[in-house]
Amino acid sequence: MSPHSSTADAQLPLSLKIASAGMAGCTADLMTFPLDTVKVWLMVQTQSQSTASRSSAGLVRTVINGVKQNGFLSLYGGFAAGLQRQVSFCAVRIGLYDSVKGFYMQLIPTSTNSKQVPQRILAGATTAIMAATMFQPTEVVKIRMQAQTRLPASQRTYTSSVQAYRSIFRHGGIPELWKGLGANATRLSVVNVSELVTYDLVKEFILDHKILNDNPICHFTSAFISGFVTTLVASPVDVVKTRYMNSPLGTYKNPIHCTKTLFMQEGMKAFYKGFVPSYLRLGTWNIVMFVSYEEYKVLAHAYNNQHRVKKINHVAATS
Repeated sequence: MSPHSSTADAQLPLSLKIASAGMAGCTADLMTFPLDTVKVWLMVQTQSQSTASRSSAGLVRTVINGVKQNGFLSLYGGFAAGLQRQVSFCAVRIGLYDSVKGFYMQLIPTSTNSKQVPQRILAGATTAIMAATMFQPTEVVKIRMQAQTRLPASQRTYTSSVQAYRSIFRHGGIPELWKGLGANATRLSVVNVSELVTYDLVKEFILDHKILNDNPICHFTSAFISGFVTTLVASPVDVVKTRYMNSPLGTYKNPIHCTKTLFMQEGMKAFYKGFVPSYLRLGTWNIVMFVSYEEYKVLAHAYNNQHRVKKINHVAATS
């Protein structure tokens, strides 16, 4: 935890920190969801589809074709499921990060000058696995609803997120709703560690060397770097997770089989399909999420202080 913000953050109730993280995730998703949809379109496109219609393989052509065939709103297909995912995942993986990081720092103490990177990595992985284990169905529904927006409305399987949950449960039960948990937990751990640890360290470096003050410009810079590192590291895992979760029952035995099949059939480049929209999306998402998260925490601090003053005044008036 940064020495510049640890005291203030420690005074903020966990419930307000979780709420701030959930709202920040929704704010970021609202602005970047179309990029995420295009990324999914590219990732689920097989080599045979790309070869049969090379004009649709590129990012710009994919967007133009999708919007031309199904309208601009197709870019927001599954948006309700996306918000459900963000508010739940971010509340856990980001909202609990500082608390879990503090736990590991006490459990595995090091020297005062240490950046305690292993403890940060453990915290990021832990909260990511917690989020995926608890809310995996929201990820499955989001992916499938985004993927189907490439099709005409008459050919789509799901009409709403509620109907999607019911349909998936009816046809595959609990295992189908939690399909790809291992792949998603792995991917989310990589993303969470890359995002939060990179943001943490870059922000601390900027503040420790007095390059910038603790303000939105500092948060923007830290988030921008965090987004690039995260995209570079997480793209291969993201492709496997997306392909596996969107595949018909029985296509792949498990995520490892999916990885081998992709490599054998499509080569290494398959793992970086959708890299450009992934970078645009993750970079933008990180900037909006971290900047808004810091601002939401400021508002939460103000609310908490106001509530505390009112409580003290009430106690004084009644005593």
